[in-house]
Amino acid sequence: QVQPVESGGGSVQAGGSLRLSCAASGYTYNRSCMGWFRQAPGKEREGVAALCPGISTYYADSVKGRFTISQDNGKNTVYLQMNSLKPDDTAMYYCAAEFTGGRWSDARRFRYWGQGTQVTVSS
Repeated sequence: QVQPVESGGGSVQAGGSLRLSCAASGYTYNRSCMGWFRQAPGKEREGVAALCPGISTYYADSVKGRFTISQDNGKNTVYLQMNSLKPDDTAMYYCAAEFTGGRWSDARRFRYWGQGTQVTVSS
């Protein structure tokens, strides 16, 4: 059973930065896209960024220019660097693995999910 594990969440002030990490033992990161999603209370889970084989990257419009998804093959880890954070970025952030096709931002298209890491941005 593949189990992604997120880390790196926390509380920061607006304008600050955080880097989230996702590690999944037993999973080959290059076999399909990896994604980061977030879910705020009362809202649907939304796609934040995805990284696909061939190093194609995709971002939600709301985070373009501020967030960067990257991968360290040697450590089997995917990162989400988040800069210029805003209070609207406050959410539980989830790592997703094993993309099955379709829209990268559709949470139903990923097979494995982590437990999430909380990001809180204060104004």
